[in-house]
Amino acid sequence: MAGVYLSFPFCSQKCSFCNFASGVQPSGTEAEYYQALLAEIRSHEWRWTPETIYLGGGTPSQMDLASLETILAAIPGKPWREATIEAAPGSLTEERVAVWSQLGINRVSLGVQSFVQKELAKTGRKHNSGVVASDVAMLRRHGIDNFNIDLIAGLPFQTRESWNESLDWIERLQPPHVSVYLFEIDEDSRLGLEILNNGSRYSARDLPNEDLTTELYETAVDRLAALGIPRYEISNFAAPGRESLHNLKYWLLQPYAGFGADAHSFDGVDRASNVESLSDYLDRWRKGLSPAAEHSRAHPEEERFFVGLRLTAGIELNQDEWRRHDKSINRFLEAGLLERSGSRLRLTRQGVLLSNEVFQEFVNS
Repeated sequence: MAGVYLSFPFCSQKCSFCNFASGVQPSGTEAEYYQALLAEIRSHEWRWTPETIYLGGGTPSQMDLASLETILAAIPGKPWREATIEAAPGSLTEERVAVWSQLGINRVSLGVQSFVQKELAKTGRKHNSGVVASDVAMLRRHGIDNFNIDLIAGLPFQTRESWNESLDWIERLQPPHVSVYLFEIDEDSRLGLEILNNGSRYSARDLPNEDLTTELYETAVDRLAALGIPRYEISNFAAPGRESLHNLKYWLLQPYAGFGADAHSFDGVDRASNVESLSDYLDRWRKGLSPAAEHSRAHPEEERFFVGLRLTAGIELNQDEWRRHDKSINRFLEAGLLERSGSRLRLTRQGVLLSNEVFQEFVNS
């Protein structure tokens, strides 16, 4: 099952925890970006018909509706099995949601991150729990009952009590899909860079420690399972049959074409990535150049270990793979990080928490 990813790197504000190549952009660039994005899509040679579309960013829920219609019309395959748009709570309107539905968008991913006001305010988010509840009701009124709610474990001021408050809201709203991400400390976010520099801005000294963050994640695993939303991938939980069809292709090594700044593609053989910054992307378009910055040969025999093992179901190994990775597999089986069922290999609950250690072993083997 092939898909399309569309990058929209525009936001009304840059959240302190965000490490994506997106943010508040110079005035006038959005209209030009639509032209460049449309040109890239129209120049693409379609070797397969996409079944899924994912609009990410950024905040694609802010996209001009006429431009969105034109862009989606350039992509074959409508009606798609799944067409997802990421949305910032509070950016939804009755008109927008109605048009999305008409254009074939049938899934919305809400970047909630937290339902606790203190945690939201300190990271730059402008919504509150009431706004999220209103947005969910709006989606359901327009027939979009397939939606995701993002949460982040490890935000400043997060406690066991506040985390359970966010999970209480999940129980009230009953989304069919939830994503739970661990806050990543890296230099690509303002908060992460502040922590690395031992600073105090953005409440950098008010993060829960690593042990507590792990506990919060584990609490989410148990509570979501009890709600009928079990984990199917390290960071993703869904009611049966509501898994993200588009995101599954990343873990199952299925092909997808990416368009826009910092978009990535995989055709089953090669991987490609566009230039990361918006300015570079537009500059290449103005000069009539391809936006692609890198091409590399994929190695599915390696990649399927560190992407496929992210899935709760794990991966099916052939006899050659069991022999080739015998030492590594047995070491992790003995350590309780992997478990075997017939010819299938998967992470244990403890293995999920130490998954990077497991993945690195197979990358190097």
